[in-house]
Amino acid sequence: MLKKLLFISLFITSFCASAQVWQWSVKVDSYVSNETNDNPQAFLWIPENCKQVKGVVFTQHNMIEEGVLEHHDFRKKMTEIGFAEIWVTPGFAITFDVQKNEDKIFEEIMKSLSEVSGYQELLYAPIVPMGHSAYASFPWNFAAFIPDRTIALISIHGDAPQTNLTGSGRPNPDWGNRNIDGIPALFVMGEYEWWEDRLTPGFKYQQKHPKSVITWFADAGHGHFDYSDELVNYIANYIEKVAVERLPKKSLLNDSVVLKKVSPNSGWLMDRWRQDSVPNYTATKYKKYKGDRYSSSWVFDKEMAKATKTYYAKSRGKKEQYIGISQNGKALIPSKTHANYHLDFKPLNDGITFNINAFYADSSRVKKTNHHSKTSLKIDRICGPVKKVNDTTFKIDFYRMGFSNPKRSNDIWLLAYNKGDDKYKSMVQQLNMHFPLVNKSGNEQNIKFYPIKNVEEGVEKMPLNATSDMGLKVNYYVKEGPAYLKGNMLYFTKIPPRAKFPIKVTVVAWQYGVVDKIQSAKPVEQSFYIIN
Repeated sequence: MLKKLLFISLFITSFCASAQVWQWSVKVDSYVSNETNDNPQAFLWIPENCKQVKGVVFTQHNMIEEGVLEHHDFRKKMTEIGFAEIWVTPGFAITFDVQKNEDKIFEEIMKSLSEVSGYQELLYAPIVPMGHSAYASFPWNFAAFIPDRTIALISIHGDAPQTNLTGSGRPNPDWGNRNIDGIPALFVMGEYEWWEDRLTPGFKYQQKHPKSVITWFADAGHGHFDYSDELVNYIANYIEKVAVERLPKKSLLNDSVVLKKVSPNSGWLMDRWRQDSVPNYTATKYKKYKGDRYSSSWVFDKEMAKATKTYYAKSRGKKEQYIGISQNGKALIPSKTHANYHLDFKPLNDGITFNINAFYADSSRVKKTNHHSKTSLKIDRICGPVKKVNDTTFKIDFYRMGFSNPKRSNDIWLLAYNKGDDKYKSMVQQLNMHFPLVNKSGNEQNIKFYPIKNVEEGVEKMPLNATSDMGLKVNYYVKEGPAYLKGNMLYFTKIPPRAKFPIKVTVVAWQYGVVDKIQSAKPVEQSFYIIN
């Protein structure tokens, strides 16, 4: 029994590490980002056992998209249904405006990734456009302008179709006579960000287009910045249902996929969410529903209605609780900015490790309280170059985004949260920290990282041996390729069966230095190929 538990533990650890793998990437040559004054990079992950890509979840770099895509439960579900993932950083289409040729840029990305990966069906595979916050109108507009290829859309903590309250603040493109009839759409808004005016344009759209199939989902007990395990699994299960309902039994590798339209009559309706209130109408099949159809939520079936009901019940009617944040033993004063808490970068002796603490607070979020959930507080990464050591200790940890984005490369977002208990609601609190992208104080430092020879398919691991002339430990990240890191050991993952060889692997060595003692070293990048 002990051996079995150990095996399961090692499997989970390995799966979680490999969940951050993106086997391929390409430059988006036709677009220059105003964030970096350079071309964005598009990253592709294909499930290791995938013989044919059945669909693609397509996202861009805002905040929580990469966390959802790299979540081990999400990737497990995408593996089961044969869906790939694409993440583009920086983003190229906040609202997806075809007048700016953003549809052509999308096509370029799919073409380039199909060529480099060997999975030619990426040129035709159905798409699930997904976007968060500022990118939350992107999925709706993508679906309206490329309806035949959109299998579903997901707007997380987002926007209603054709809303006047876009998360980006930019106007939506005019749809003209276009619509999203028969395309399943999932709209998610958190309880702690709830704003009725954001729903109104959606209800109006639904009344005007009764053939639309929109799920209005409340992320009860959660806010704008978080992606809980529960929400990730809800989204993953939604995509699975979409695949079952819309994909044909067979599709060709070199031709468009004809998707089945979804009729509202085929699903169920359930009353819209109201904070701490039970539904006014019982969820039931579409034709039998007694409530207002145009402000109610469409779901696929009884199973989805039950899952949604259970999700809402977990938070309903419970007491609120609050989270405070302290640094160096001092409680921080919350601000009215987007971040609420702005952390100071005060590293420990290694130059990259820092500490923060979360505590249960009263409504001031400054004073501690004894009135709170019995369960513990946790802090996790939302996005940015950071690695969690434990719930009070974090490290700067650069990753595939690189060092060239002045908006994001040194921008860390964390989430303090508690899942609640039988008396208290779950609670979330976002935190933000900027740090100097380059430490310019102290003695100069350089990294020596020799070129890496090509390896044959089947090699399991290899050590990395970069050194600093100041004797400090060198860190690494994998920019692209079927590999992940544990310390200075590079582990190779299973290569999808139709992958095109050779496969490029790029590893970057970096050393941040120590403030006032040793400067940051210039990162050194080495690429090599897996051959067969």
